[in-house]
Amino acid sequence: MSAFDTIDDLPTDRRVLVRLDLNSPVEDCEPQDNRRFERHARTVRELAEAGHRVVLTAHQGRPGRDDFTSLSGHAAILAGHVGREVNFVADTYGDEALAAIDALGAGEILLLENTRMCDGELPEESPEEKAATEFVETLAPRFDAYVNDAYSAAHRKHASLVGFPLALPSYAGRVMETEYEANTAIATREFDGPVTMVVGGTKATDVIGVMDALDGTVDRFLLGGVAGELFLRAAGHSVGHDVGGTELFDEQWKANRELIESVLDERGDTIRLASDLAYEDPDGDRAEVAVDDIDEKTAEYLDVGSETVAGYEPFVRESDAVFVKGALGVFEDERFADGTVGVLEAIAETDCFSVVGGGDTSRAIEMYGMSETGSITSPSPAVRTSGR
Repeated sequence: MSAFDTIDDLPTDRRVLVRLDLNSPVEDCEPQDNRRFERHARTVRELAEAGHRVVLTAHQGRPGRDDFTSLSGHAAILAGHVGREVNFVADTYGDEALAAIDALGAGEILLLENTRMCDGELPEESPEEKAATEFVETLAPRFDAYVNDAYSAAHRKHASLVGFPLALPSYAGRVMETEYEANTAIATREFDGPVTMVVGGTKATDVIGVMDALDGTVDRFLLGGVAGELFLRAAGHSVGHDVGGTELFDEQWKANRELIESVLDERGDTIRLASDLAYEDPDGDRAEVAVDDIDEKTAEYLDVGSETVAGYEPFVRESDAVFVKGALGVFEDERFADGTVGVLEAIAETDCFSVVGGGDTSRAIEMYGMSETGSITSPSPAVRTSGR
């Protein structure tokens, strides 16, 4: 039995407000297609084919950043995956948006403008405060139901995510449903062998929270990325600092230092840290240095080193379950993909239950010739992906 109602429970002939997460890389002011469109298309398609009137909300970037832009380009990309026209209105809850919503026919799809362009969406506040915003109070009466399919953004206390569930009957879309099942499997399933979690990425706070919550379930954590450097810093190494204008480490260290140090102190026997790190040398090539040989951080470390990858792979291969949350390096640059790709290939070649979480990490599977059914060069078990 599901922990929540899904679109299978939705009554017929509804006008439905659907929250997606279409946040995408932006190049030359144009959004780039990625797995998020493909995965959300299933929810949108099913709702439209069932005859519902489907109105979509989503965000792109944050105010003040280069990728903060209109969703006009997102509509065309999504339409290609849904197989139906996706109309767009450059408005979120004003007169133009309301008129377009009211005019919608059965099976038709409408995408509203970037939620973060309207008052009331930001900043993070309680659900009650968000439900009382003009944004929610104006839109909610136009709908019969709210569908949240934005699992990767569901931790945010923004109006489009937490305000509407207080005002409308609420349901989970297909992405929300499958991601929830995948990401709670680690706490609800029983495994015969070791359970390993690979944790990386740039958001150390999220990683540390997961490690703290799953300590009794996971047998060992393999660290990389920003979180890995911060744990190395807590272990006494001269890394985990901002250099060259980066703003990834010092603020996160200040906010999480006590928790990092306590986790390392209490559960250090379950945590594996990088023994070497990779950086770009003056010639533009990949270079590696042993962590023990770093007296002062003078370069930005962009991946775990080859010794670390070789040390992590055996843990993966002997596991009954492996969960990946975040990349171990800047895999978008082929020079610094060794850590992320090495772990993913080891998972694909191992007979284990696996979940690869994180939109960016999931993208590495496509970029480096793998798929959700394993490595392209090996008929191996599935690398199950989730977009969180």
